[in-house]
Amino acid sequence: MRALGLFLLFSVFGLNFVFAQKFGYIDTDFILNKMPEYKKAQSEIDQISGAWQKEIDDLTSKLEALQLAYKAEEILLTDEMRADRQNEIKKKESELRDYQKKVFGFGGLFFLKKQELIKPLQDKVFDAVEKVAKANRLAIVFDKAAELVMIYTDPRHDYTDFVLEELGLGDPNDKIK
Repeated sequence: MRALGLFLLFSVFGLNFVFAQKFGYIDTDFILNKMPEYKKAQSEIDQISGAWQKEIDDLTSKLEALQLAYKAEEILLTDEMRADRQNEIKKKESELRDYQKKVFGFGGLFFLKKQELIKPLQDKVFDAVEKVAKANRLAIVFDKAAELVMIYTDPRHDYTDFVLEELGLGDPNDKIK
């Protein structure tokens, strides 16, 4: 009786190996770079961030000019004038830091604009990944482009081309290496 119980126990736990989960991986960077909408969004982001960076550079130049003027005239100024100029410089430095944080800080204008333009494209890719995963009965799909480090990947588990096909971007002559 005990032997039968052990046999059943090993049989039940042994079946888990028979029904192993399938997995695959994709490269979202490769997929996104194949999308014309992504290239357009990336171009717009670069243009906007360049304009914001130019504004920051202009504010920095003005601040440096104020600091140079103060150093040049420091000896000639009264204590009250010196304090006024220093307060003005500190105020401009604070404004510059606040503007930089507002534009390029976490949750800043740059982050929000990037999220506004890129998130719909990422959602489109993730929907395609979900369809491919369901069609190929994959339990897990890894992203080769993400922080997950993949030391070795077997190309037979690469489903990037299937996702590109699902998005209508598949080109049979252009395979991932």
